[in-house]
Amino acid sequence: MIALARKTLIYEWRRFVPSVFAVGFSGVLLAMQAALVLGIFGSAAIYVTASSADLWVGYPGTQSVNFGRNIGSDVEMRLRMDPDVAAVESYVWVDGDWRARAGAQGATGGGVSVYLSGVSTADNSMMFTKVLTSWQRQLLREPGAVIVDRADLGTLGAQEGSTAWINNHAVKIAAAVDGLRGLGGVNVIASLSTAREIAETSAEHGSTYFVARLKQGAKANEAQARLSQSSSSFGPYEVWTADAFARRSQRYWMLDTGAGAGVLFMAVIVCLVGAIVTSQSLKAVVAGSAREYAVLNALGVSRAALGRVVVEQACWIGGLGFVLAALASAVLLSIAAAHRVPVALNLSAVLACGFLVAVLSLLSGLGAMRSLLRADPATLLR
Repeated sequence: MIALARKTLIYEWRRFVPSVFAVGFSGVLLAMQAALVLGIFGSAAIYVTASSADLWVGYPGTQSVNFGRNIGSDVEMRLRMDPDVAAVESYVWVDGDWRARAGAQGATGGGVSVYLSGVSTADNSMMFTKVLTSWQRQLLREPGAVIVDRADLGTLGAQEGSTAWINNHAVKIAAAVDGLRGLGGVNVIASLSTAREIAETSAEHGSTYFVARLKQGAKANEAQARLSQSSSSFGPYEVWTADAFARRSQRYWMLDTGAGAGVLFMAVIVCLVGAIVTSQSLKAVVAGSAREYAVLNALGVSRAALGRVVVEQACWIGGLGFVLAALASAVLLSIAAAHRVPVALNLSAVLACGFLVAVLSLLSGLGAMRSLLRADPATLLR
């Protein structure tokens, strides 16, 4: 009887095409929703994920990277004293107000809230290693030079080489890069000296964060636990591994803000819509074959055997729908990336979407089988 499921799919493929497209549509909805969630909320931790530091040190209880508070410069010495720490850098965060030159292309005359990141300009520095190249760091060594994301140029009302003001301090856009867009504001990168000049502070006042690279073979969790045994002489601070701090920032924006709750609610709605569409489509296929199933039942084929045929058909439809969804999602993700839409999809998300598609198909097949088993063969043959 199992061979009947495959032969029916091949012989009557036109009847099953709508179901395959329904499953594929559900898979695309799930994949796109997952990609948007990961892309949007993943950008909240881009400062961590785009850098190569193993440890992050900041003010105790910091919920997200953009909520950092100043910690004392003595903390840097505490990090350098640890035997597993190979390098330490300062990272300065400044909330700024950007104003473009009057009459600049796209300028609206008002200010734009920006997140200014002061980073080291050394070639082997850790901050934004996945975004900045060596020659771009060299550009930042010029006083007042900044780098922004290419997609934010229109928002800032500026272009490469133009001059603007952050907190009434003149800056010049030395370069524009991709992959710097964040959540809640426009990201701007400058050197430590430029950032401190704009913030009107000095190195003696400490930094927003200190980041550290560990020696080869050192374990981040062990170093984090050791450094967390702080002494009051260094002032208040907390140590996180890079992965933990990234998850902390993403979790805050995803679960503790209204924006996160709205996106997650939409994800639940997408799952429900996909389940309903898939279920109704498979039930329609079974209903269309009701007389054939009734004839087989009248000839002595058990309803359990017929049910297995329906379930295998659902599995085949789910597999074909998943392949269709994967191809369509790849195309849509490429289009989104080309237009700088914040999307991201990892292996775990792909496996989760595949599992949900399989579950939707199986549950829909079981629902269709339930309606088949309840049907009276005499009624179906009329």
